[in-house]
This record gives sequence, structure tokens and C-alpha cells, in this order.
Amino acid sequence: MSKVVSVASEAQQEVIDLKDPAIAALLAWLVPGLGHLYQRRTAKGILFMVCILSTFFFGLFCSNGHAVYASWQNWDKRLPYLCQVGVGLPALPALVQTYLVRSGKEPLFGGVMAPPVDAAQLNEWYRDLNKYFELGTVYTMIAGLLNILAIYDAWGGPVPIDEEERKKKSPGDGEPPADS
Repeated sequence: MSKVVSVASEAQQEVIDLKDPAIAALLAWLVPGLGHLYQRRTAKGILFMVCILSTFFFGLFCSNGHAVYASWQNWDKRLPYLCQVGVGLPALPALVQTYLVRSGKEPLFGGVMAPPVDAAQLNEWYRDLNKYFELGTVYTMIAGLLNILAIYDAWGGPVPIDEEERKKKSPGDGEPPADS
């Protein structure tokens, strides 16, 4: 177990039990904010969950479900998926959809997160969705990259603050700065 000690004053110390940082990081990747909820940092967990997932699903909505897909074809290497998968479980159906499409089977969920069958279909998406395809891609990539930062926060925990050091660096409460 990892513990972070935050010094509020000389007489008072607060100990934050972070539980297992590796489990917190894994949970934070699976569902944004879940690692923080596991660590009982509820406000931060809910904030990450709402912000990251709403960004991801907004991007998916903008693109009619086409912005997130995994493809490694010669004519379509979907590198943005490497960022999008940072959001965890919400991006993983794209892998299942890719398997189904490449196996010649019908994709699930009406083709949401399914890769294009050929270059003509990809061109059709660009033509029909216009800028919304790229906008959806950017939003979903941002969500994945933001979640990587949240995963790091779940793993590393809060930064301990030494109040004495903070007061020396930035005087507050109307006090004049200390003469050097």
C-alpha cells in the first residue's frame, strides 16, 4: 500500500491511503475515474469520469459512430485509434467490430465503431460527414489522451504540499514578502 502524507501545519498531518497504485491505474484505464473512486478520491473520480467520457461520446456522436475504429489495412492505417484506446473499455468494441468486418460477418450495433469495408466507404464517410468525421476523431483522441493523464494521477497520487515551503515561496494574507 502506498501512502501520501500531506503536511497541513507542523501540528497536523493528513494521511491519504492510496490503496494499490497498480490496481488504481488499471481501473482508471478501464473506465475513466474508476481508479480515483477506488482510492476514495470521489470528487476527482467523478470529475474525470464525466469530463472524459462526455468528450469521448460527444466525438463518437459527431461522427455518427465512425470516428473510432481500428484498422491496419494498407489503404487505411488508423493511427488515431492508438490515442482513442487510452479511454479504455469504451473504445474496445472497435476491436471486436474490426474482427467481425474482416471475417466477413455483420458488425454489431448498426456498425458503430466498425471499420470501413473498403476505400470507397471511407471516402463516403468523409463526403457525408464532412468536417464532423475529423471533429469526432479529434474529440475522441483528446479523451483518450486526457485519460492517460488521469491514469498517471491515479498511479502517482496527489502531490504532498508542505505548507511551510508554500508560505516561504508566496506570502499570503496581506503579509509583505520576507526580505532576503
